[in-house]
This record gives sequence, C-alpha cells and structure tokens, in this order.
Amino acid sequence: MKAALDLIAARRGSGRLIVAIVGAPGSGKSTLAEGLAAQIAGAVVVPMDGFHLDNAVLMERGLLDRKGAPDTYDVAGFAALLGRLRVEQEVVIPLFDRTRDVAVAGAAVIGPDAEVLLVEGNYLLLEHGPWASLRPFWDVTIALDVPLAVLEARLVQRWRDHGLAADAAQARAMGNDIPNARLVIAGSVPADMVIQQG
Repeated sequence: MKAALDLIAARRGSGRLIVAIVGAPGSGKSTLAEGLAAQIAGAVVVPMDGFHLDNAVLMERGLLDRKGAPDTYDVAGFAALLGRLRVEQEVVIPLFDRTRDVAVAGAAVIGPDAEVLLVEGNYLLLEHGPWASLRPFWDVTIALDVPLAVLEARLVQRWRDHGLAADAAQARAMGNDIPNARLVIAGSVPADMVIQQG
C-alpha cells in the first residue's frame, strides 16, 4: 500500500485527483480503496456500483442472470458523474446496497473537502466499448492482480456468505463472476501501478 500512497502523493496538485482502482470481482478493490482513504487526508471512496441497472430493467432486457457484467451498468450516467466530480464542489452520488441488491440514489455527498477521489470498479480500464470513454478522467490508475484460483475461492465464499448452498455458490461464481474476471484481466489497458496479491 505504501507504493500506492507514494504514487498518489506524487500526482497531487491544486485540483481534485481522481484515482481509478481497478480489478476483477473479488480482487479486493473496496478493501484497498478504504485502506487508502483511511490514510490520505481529504480522500473519499466513490464506488462504480451505484450505477448498476435495477433488477427490473435487467429482467426486461434478459440480463438479470448476468448482473455485474459490463453491459448491466449505466456507463453514460457514471461518465456524467465523473465529469461533475471534476468541476463541481459538491456532488450527490448513488451507492449500491448489497443487502437489498439495489442502487440507492442520493446516498452520499462528495463535498468540497474531497481532494482525492478513489473510484473503484471492475471495468474502469476496459479497452473497448463505452467503458473506454472513461479513461480521460483518471489521473492515477492502480490495478489489483490476483490469480484466478484465488478469485474463484473468494467469489464462491462471497455467495456462500449471501446464503447460497455450496453448489449454487459455485455455479453463480463460475457462471458470471469468473467470466467477468477473465474479461477484466484480458481486456483492460495497463495501469500506472499493478499490485499483486494472493
């Protein structure tokens, strides 16, 4: 984490610094972002997950079983938020409530004291599709590199923690999460810094 802290400190200037923290599902993005925020004055975490499409929309589009894949987010809305965060003193943002499995509008406020924005998400460095349009927003990019076997174990356990039986948790992880992880690993442009874990 020290190397990430040093990189962020070196890039800070007079305006807001927007840091992309990228990795496959289960790689530890949220943990890293929260750890950095605890050690950087004026830093706040901005999760990508507030832009999940609602389950009703996903069901209508036949995408509910793929929730969490790149095409199940409001990427344009997320891009608009990043643009506002660059220039506006105060911005209200949505957050994702995992307990209720729903995005909540107006759930947090990024105020004028937020000088370092730690934006965490799976697809922030994808090289193709609408996600590629986000790259100009990043001042710093940090990627987590975790072996697939470790990701698989973590993701299966995540679904077990959500109450699924072992077989169902394995099917859920392998049917959607691991394909998304492979996409992140193979389809992302290089980050400024890569942190290897696992």
